[in-house]
Amino acid sequence: MTRLQGRGTPWWVWLLLTLFVLLLLAAGGVFLYLRSLTGPAGGGPYTLEVKPGDTLPAIARRLEARGIVKNARALRFVMDRNGTAGRLKEGLYDLSGTMNVYQVAERLAGPARIPTVNVTIPEGRRIKDIPPIFEKAGFGAAEVQAALNDASLSPYARGKQKNLEGFVFPATYEFRVGQTPRSAVQEMVGRMEQEFTPANIAAAKRLGLSVRDWVILASMVQAEAANDEEMPIIAGVFLNRLRDGIALGSDPTVAYGLGKDLPELDRSAGDFTKDTPYSTYTRMGLPAGPINNPGQAALLSVVKPKRKMDDGRDALYFLHGLNGKIYVNHDYNAHLRDIARYR
Repeated sequence: MTRLQGRGTPWWVWLLLTLFVLLLLAAGGVFLYLRSLTGPAGGGPYTLEVKPGDTLPAIARRLEARGIVKNARALRFVMDRNGTAGRLKEGLYDLSGTMNVYQVAERLAGPARIPTVNVTIPEGRRIKDIPPIFEKAGFGAAEVQAALNDASLSPYARGKQKNLEGFVFPATYEFRVGQTPRSAVQEMVGRMEQEFTPANIAAAKRLGLSVRDWVILASMVQAEAANDEEMPIIAGVFLNRLRDGIALGSDPTVAYGLGKDLPELDRSAGDFTKDTPYSTYTRMGLPAGPINNPGQAALLSVVKPKRKMDDGRDALYFLHGLNGKIYVNHDYNAHLRDIARYR
């Protein structure tokens, strides 16, 4: 058998050793190459939006193009190995090219951030005022109006009025982008119903008010009051007048019945003598329905009213002076004197 010169080791052993070393070098090179593919790609911050129908291969290619991962297949391999390839959910994922592929895979396997839009409904707005607010937030005004006109969405409005006036709670809402207008309106109606606690309903009942009566009166207080502090006083006046059979005489109810805004009322045109189901000048008792969507302060003022004046007499009249103060009286003549003094 031939032996290498100066060596006792057969040539084929050296050949095997050489091949082994080359294989180690090759394997090391492959390892280093594969390892390099998992490192940070160096791209900037990027918010990935996953939409219905998006697949992991398409997402991985997008992330490679954005410099979030170095290699799309490497990301797919890691997620397949981790068993998270099927966990992509619709929504937003905040990523960065400073993350390695394992961190990216972990982020994609976690919960998505849902895109939202804020919608603020101010206190005292009417149903007609709400669709334009939603439209500015990207909702279809017609669809919002259709939902607001569906009185069946509230058990307290159903069968008693043509829309949800009074039963949409004014607040700032965080709605999902793409949420249907109907579900958004249902959310607002549900929030209003949170105010109808057993204790509040019981308090309204002691005053002789149903839930709907309570909301009607709260909407009047909301329209009349200049601030939250006045609300219990005005609620007390209205409750006393209801008890004593005195017409409520609230200007905002007249405006609502005529389809006008309050500044548009014209006494010389006979607005206050025109009879509508909402006029509290021509008709006794509460108007036919809520005249706006009252907030929490107005609702609570009705169940926690201030019915007495400082001298202990029942409050039956109020007016707002030009100086911004509210003046409350028990008798009509004193009320007329205050009108002459402060208006």
